[in-house]
Amino acid sequence: MANFSRHDKHRSLKALRWPLIWTRAGMIGERLVHALWPLFSVVLLALAALMLGLQDIVPIEIVWASVVLVTLGALAALVFAMRRFRLPSREEAIDRLDASLKGRPIRALMDEQAIGDTDAASTAVWRAHQARMADRAAGAQPVAPEIRTATRDPYALRFVAMVAFAVALLFGSVWRVGSVADLAPGSVETAAGGPIWEGWVEPPRYTGRPALYLNDLEPGQLEVPLGTLVTVRLYGELGALTVAETVSARVGEVPPASDPVQEFTIRQAGQIEIAGPGGRSWEVAVTPDAPPTVSRIGDVEAAALGEATIPFTAQDDYGVEAGEARIALDVASVDRRYGLSLAPEERPQLVVGLPVPLAGSRADFQEALVEDFSKHPWANLPVTLQLSVLDSAEQNGLSEVEQLVLPGRRFFDPMASALIEMRRDILWNRNNTARAAQIMRAAAHRPADVFRKETTQLRVNRLIRRMETLARFNLSDEMQEELAEELWGLALTIEEGDLADALERLERARERLEEAMRNGASPDEIAELMRELRQATEDYLNQMRRQAELDAEENGDTGAQQQQNENSMTMTQDDIQRMMDRIQELMEQGRMAEAEQALQELQELLENLRMSQNGQQGQGQNPGQEAMDGLADTLREQQGLSDQAFRDLQEQFNPNAQAGDQAGNEGRNGNQGRGQSHEGQGGQGEGEAQGQGQNGQQGQPGQQGNEGEGLAQDLADRQQALRDELRRQQGSLPGQGSPEGDAARDALERAGRAMDGAEDALRQRDYAEAIDNQSRAMDALRDAMRNLGEMMAQQEQNGQQGQGMVETDQQTNNRDPLGRDSGGEGGIGSDQNMLQGEEGRRRAQELLDEIRRRSAETQRPEEERDYLKRLLDRF
Repeated sequence: MANFSRHDKHRSLKALRWPLIWTRAGMIGERLVHALWPLFSVVLLALAALMLGLQDIVPIEIVWASVVLVTLGALAALVFAMRRFRLPSREEAIDRLDASLKGRPIRALMDEQAIGDTDAASTAVWRAHQARMADRAAGAQPVAPEIRTATRDPYALRFVAMVAFAVALLFGSVWRVGSVADLAPGSVETAAGGPIWEGWVEPPRYTGRPALYLNDLEPGQLEVPLGTLVTVRLYGELGALTVAETVSARVGEVPPASDPVQEFTIRQAGQIEIAGPGGRSWEVAVTPDAPPTVSRIGDVEAAALGEATIPFTAQDDYGVEAGEARIALDVASVDRRYGLSLAPEERPQLVVGLPVPLAGSRADFQEALVEDFSKHPWANLPVTLQLSVLDSAEQNGLSEVEQLVLPGRRFFDPMASALIEMRRDILWNRNNTARAAQIMRAAAHRPADVFRKETTQLRVNRLIRRMETLARFNLSDEMQEELAEELWGLALTIEEGDLADALERLERARERLEEAMRNGASPDEIAELMRELRQATEDYLNQMRRQAELDAEENGDTGAQQQQNENSMTMTQDDIQRMMDRIQELMEQGRMAEAEQALQELQELLENLRMSQNGQQGQGQNPGQEAMDGLADTLREQQGLSDQAFRDLQEQFNPNAQAGDQAGNEGRNGNQGRGQSHEGQGGQGEGEAQGQGQNGQQGQPGQQGNEGEGLAQDLADRQQALRDELRRQQGSLPGQGSPEGDAARDALERAGRAMDGAEDALRQRDYAEAIDNQSRAMDALRDAMRNLGEMMAQQEQNGQQGQGMVETDQQTNNRDPLGRDSGGEGGIGSDQNMLQGEEGRRRAQELLDEIRRRSAETQRPEEERDYLKRLLDRF
């Protein structure tokens, strides 16, 4: 380094020539952008307006005023550019390049030794320093220009101009720019007198194709869909331009060819010609609109309770709009014996709408019609089925007529089956009423053999007498329907029994087992009584489930509420099963005292279940509390969906992470989470998911993408179902007209809009946006609950019924998954002192530090870091 000479110094500086040139060129471009962006914005806005043809649809005064404004704006922008733009000097370029290097080596190379040049040691140190600076300068690279103008254009006006210009390129025409010249002085007469024309081709909206501007199309071949609308406007002297066409197939009175405004629809292939100065012609080819097709796929499936599933597939080139299934009685295939020997009464065809996809393509899809035909007069009889679909052009597509037996519910109890058969005969022909009464009297002549309860026998006898009385007269349609409905209800009661019967058998079995345990019965006797108790308990729970389903149908409960009731009943049945296994284990071990205590606990559990069921049936007595409970359930469901969306967001950015590793998470694959499995399909069971984990199988990348799409659509469907439930709750919200009630309705409106936004974001797999909308929905739900609570408190102060017991129940229901009491007014969190003092502050600080650390990691996706920053802003 001590041998570093002046020649070496000049050679090092000379090597910086090209990096310096490129740096200076970048500075020139940078200053041009900073100086000329206003001028570019004005020019782009003016071009966009001209290309969109705004000068042709606004008054001439506005056009000239706009020209003046654009000219003044352009001049001001030009003056601004001239004042701002300065060519960068060589020294400025050297400073920028030198600032990009450590220690500013270029300036060090250009320096001279000020003192000690006569001292050999000092000179050696100086040359060693310059040699090191030369090594650093050798790695100099051109500095990229800083062309961002956000600080100079805080309102993003340049982007407004660019978007307007892009819209003009897509939907406008460059040819329209020249039309502004016709507005100049001296050319108005020429424009008004000269023959010119304009034309548009607009395909039907359902095709999804854009409109075309005929002036932009060269003469030649033109292919358009059937039903396209053509509009032609002629300007100038009448008759100078004419329109001739052979595509509309119009007959009768046709407007003159020189009419200034002509519209016609393309119905066939042919020619369109505009004759005269500047005229053109096109050979039109028509793309036909094929009618839709529909067909049934697979067999018709019938559920145990009579619900029918008819799968079908439908296709159309542009999409199916609607469809229906037509079912007619196949009289020729009916076994015309007994009550069916008479001629059937005339009944209209059974018409049921076919389901079509709410989202996605309707061009080719598969769906299933699910309907319960059990109560229809043709249930379990031969019928004909024909499916039909309709497209947007109102073309109808029909399937082949198929013969099948209309699925209906089957009854296995002999007396119930007989009642259903008599019901069918009466609906087949009302003249069968006397015969049906006679058969029912014969079937019930030994009541002890066919009836389990005396009340059922009395109901059947009363119905037989009524039928015998009505058979002497002509039955009206209302009487016929009343008889059919009563026969159906009696058959269900006999087939399924009722809740009181099941409870009575359960109490009797429990008392017998308890007495046997006290009296020291033999193991065989206790085992037999235990089997009886298990059977009675199962019957009782099944009756409760059926009763809940019937109540849900009568009260119009939604599918989500029915699903929640079924899940609650399943969990209770599992608890009872485990408790009964425990009782049997204790008895086998000879621990009768503990077994008797466990039997008492079982009785209390069943009593609580019955009281809970009665409480749910009686919720309608308090509309305010019922609405509060419904909103609380909706809030919990929305919180669960938000947790699942957050878990999916984490796994989207870190797919190799352990999925759902928190015990209380609402996401998927948690230790105790209640979501679905991530490794399998949405409905995969626990054992199947565990089997995959043990085998170590992993899906392929394409499969993971499909599963991610399916999970997102599943979340979106659940969000839509929750939105529908909220809409139902809005319709039954009490307190209309009161300030608190109106405020609650406004809050629910905000929650509904946020849920709609969350659903759209989930269908696009934008989890971050979905989580934001779900958070807004939860905030709005809390506001609604707070307003509803204030309204109920106001009513209580006004002397209405007290809510002491209801408040106690509400406190029980408002516990979070960790067993803590949630905050007041439905807020998320707890009013309890959970982590106070130094420990709580330390843990909170650790969480904040971890969020800050992750938000600062640039290798993380931008969406995740934005979400973490929003968390920091919120907390």
